Amino acid sequence: MNQERVVLRWLLFPLSLLFGLGVALKNAMYKARVFNGVRFNVPVISVGNLTVGGAGKTPHVEYLVRLLRSYIHTSVLSRGFGRRTNGFMLVRPELQSSDVGDEPLMFARKYRDVAVAVSESRSLGIPLLLQHHQDLQVILLDDAYQHRSVTPHLNILLTEFDNLFYNDWLLPTGALREWRSGYRRADIIVVSKCPLSLTQESRYSILQKIQPQGHQSVYFSAYRYHPPYSMFTRGARIELTNKYSVLLVCGIARTEYLLDYVSECVGYLDLLHFGDHHVYRPEDIDLISSRYENLPGDSENKIILTTEKDAVRLEYFGTSITSRRLPVFLLPLEVVFLFEDGALFDNYIHQFLLDFKV
Repeated sequence: MNQERVVLRWLLFPLSLLFGLGVALKNAMYKARVFNGVRFNVPVISVGNLTVGGAGKTPHVEYLVRLLRSYIHTSVLSRGFGRRTNGFMLVRPELQSSDVGDEPLMFARKYRDVAVAVSESRSLGIPLLLQHHQDLQVILLDDAYQHRSVTPHLNILLTEFDNLFYNDWLLPTGALREWRSGYRRADIIVVSKCPLSLTQESRYSILQKIQPQGHQSVYFSAYRYHPPYSMFTRGARIELTNKYSVLLVCGIARTEYLLDYVSECVGYLDLLHFGDHHVYRPEDIDLISSRYENLPGDSENKIILTTEKDAVRLEYFGTSITSRRLPVFLLPLEVVFLFEDGALFDNYIHQFLLDFKV
């Protein structure tokens, strides 16, 4: 860590203590039952983290959707970060990301048989969701670990391999939303975004540092990317090879994992990184077009690559993108568990649902 960052941390440290005091007081109120979280008679699974952004909450919720939707009526409730609306809303595929947020809209379009809704208040959103879909058998909460007004039946905590919670500091000195000890509320801890080549030695070292409680299970997951598909040409897919010059456009919290993967696949890579949940503007499309034109190579070997989450925000400018003949491709990903963790994790979720009692 350079000297400037050390000085900045010391300057921000008093603010972190004040922030931590507020969080500790809130959590103490819930522990002492001065405040009580609502517990519903439908199984509620929360997926969250201790840090701000980047741990892979939405891909892990999607993993659960794929695991469960074939045999029980599944739903997803999210805050709908970045939307311009307020209150509870059911997410319909024809809406725009500005209405409901990019991630909920992505879910609603990919999984038409899954009920998706947004609400700033999960404790108010869940009853409204159940009112509209009375046959729901499980509710997945996206990014609700600190939302104590609802007591989930199963609490899944993610911590990113390159930014493990036990190495972090409270906001604003670091990225922690609450004290490290908050990990004890979790039933499951998933170390996310691991390298696919993670060794047993590294796994053991992380487990020793996490020091899971007796009631906690720890799993290790990674991302597996699939061949990109065209944003506008139905069914068109490509294989990323070194013949391609790529402009990678993304508005996500952390780009390192994605950048490492794409840079190893293609011949030339230019990164255009916006902030997480960035709302694209006309001038951004101009910039994307300009950066694309400046890529080396001919038009057959130049592409624009983005994420599925970014695509639901970029689609507002679909006419502008197609009129400029910009070849935009989306890079799909899925969560995979390492070692033997996949079968163990799946069995844990299945058994939890089988054993569920109100």
